[in-house]
Amino acid sequence: MSSHHIVRDDQEPSLIIANGESCNRELLNQLLEWSPLVVVLDAAIERVIELGIKIDVLIGDFDRKFDFEKYKDLQFPIEIIKVEDQNSTDLDKAYEYLIQRNIPSANVVWATGRRMDHTITNLTNVVKFADQLKVVLLDDYSKVFLLPKSFKKWYPKNTPISLIPIGIASGITTHNLAYSLNNESLELGFRTGSSNHVSEDGIVEISYKDGFLLMMECFD
Repeated sequence: MSSHHIVRDDQEPSLIIANGESCNRELLNQLLEWSPLVVVLDAAIERVIELGIKIDVLIGDFDRKFDFEKYKDLQFPIEIIKVEDQNSTDLDKAYEYLIQRNIPSANVVWATGRRMDHTITNLTNVVKFADQLKVVLLDDYSKVFLLPKSFKKWYPKNTPISLIPIGIASGITTHNLAYSLNNESLELGFRTGSSNHVSEDGIVEISYKDGFLLMMECFD
C-alpha cells in the first residue's frame, strides 16, 4: 500500500476522504503527501483500500454490516471510531474528531458529486465548525472554503471565482473582481456571486459584515 506518512505534525491539514465522486489521483496523491493524518468515512473504505492507500482513522456510524477485524488487519495500525449519533453526518463526525484532537484544519476530498443532497449538505455544514476548524473542500473543478470576514489573496487575471452565501451574507465589498460589490448582500436562491473572475493579476480583497460566505476557486 502507498503511504502518506511524510509526517509533519498537526500543523499540517489532515485529510478527510468522504464518499462522493472521486477526484483525480494526482490531486489525491498531493494531499496524501502533505497530510500527517488521513481520516476515511466508513462508506468509502472499500474504495480507498482498492487504491492502496494507508489510512489512520476510520469513522462513521457503521450502519451497514462491517467486518471490523478485516480492516484492522488490512490497515494496521488503524483507529476505528463508531459514532452512533444519527443527528450528524459522517463528515460532521470526522470534523468533531479532529476538533477533539485540537487539529486546526482539514482538506476534504470526495465530498461532492454523486448524490446531490450529500453535496449540498457537505458544502453548507462547514458553518457549524467555522470557529473551530478551517475546512477546504476540493475536487477536480473547485476549491471551496468559508471566507473570513476579511480576505486578501493574489490571483492571476481571469481566475474564475464564485461567492456563494449560506443563507444571507451582507455588507460585502470586493476589489479586483470583474463584477464588484460595494457594501451589498447576497442571498442563496435569490442572488449569488457565481461565475465572477479576477480583473487583473494581483490581490483580490473581499470583506463582509454578517452571515457566511463561501469562496469557490474554480478550475475550468
